[in-house]
Amino acid sequence: MELREIEIFLALAEELHFGRTADRLHVTPARVSQAIKKQERAIGAELFKRTSRHVQLTPIGAQLRDGLAAGYQQIQEALAAAATAGQGITGELRVGYSAAWCGNLVVAAADTFRARHPHCVVHIQDSQLNDPVGPLRDGSSDLQLIELPIDEPDIINGPVLFTEPRALAVPAGHPFAERETVSVEDLAEAPMVAITGQPQYFLDIHYPSRTPKGRLIPRGPSTSAWQEVLALVGAGKGVSPTSARAAHYYSRPDIVYVPFRDAQPVEYGLLWPVTGNTPKVRAFVETLLETATA
Repeated sequence: MELREIEIFLALAEELHFGRTADRLHVTPARVSQAIKKQERAIGAELFKRTSRHVQLTPIGAQLRDGLAAGYQQIQEALAAAATAGQGITGELRVGYSAAWCGNLVVAAADTFRARHPHCVVHIQDSQLNDPVGPLRDGSSDLQLIELPIDEPDIINGPVLFTEPRALAVPAGHPFAERETVSVEDLAEAPMVAITGQPQYFLDIHYPSRTPKGRLIPRGPSTSAWQEVLALVGAGKGVSPTSARAAHYYSRPDIVYVPFRDAQPVEYGLLWPVTGNTPKVRAFVETLLETATA
């Protein structure tokens, strides 16, 4: 009995209807009937009782179904595993993210990816803003979804997945906290708390030293972790630019998030090493794009 004939038999044993079986397997009802008759001739017994209204398994047919089902499932799993291995989508994939809202997107994409590629284990991990490409370089991360820009010769810039408007995190008692919006020019009037360790071109976008009109932006204390930025802002040590969505994810009684009315949005995109442009990375990028669009 050929694999296709086994598939026809098992489908008919489940559907108990020649037309539905044909539709399910994209063949004609005549093809289904021919395959079953061939099997019955080879076995020497009826596998199905047919009437104009009903199709029913015979005891021998039920015995054959029970004997073939487990083996057929193993064959299908082996074929799927071989196809996955042929595409290189096996082993482990480590995906990092910076902000909590990036993490939500990565987790949703990982669920879809695992269903498609069950032989690839996805590890999701938090990335530190003060070292955006370090995990990619030391091999502890294969792919990252973080704030842009990143412009490094050994790092591939993938697609931008989404953008977010900016806001300014200010102490609850600060005069800015009473405003509906702030301007980028207002940064000259308060010390800025910033995260250290990023490339200068990154700092120029997210933590500039001067306003668009050239006014000096005073510096407050700096740190290497986002939670410490929040602690410093809450303690009244300064203000910090961030995404407006931080108001929902990092709400605190000692901090107010005031939207910018004239700042460029924050872009969030994908990065992976030039040497790590593997099939499984490309497959996860595709899944992330689908998830972000949905």
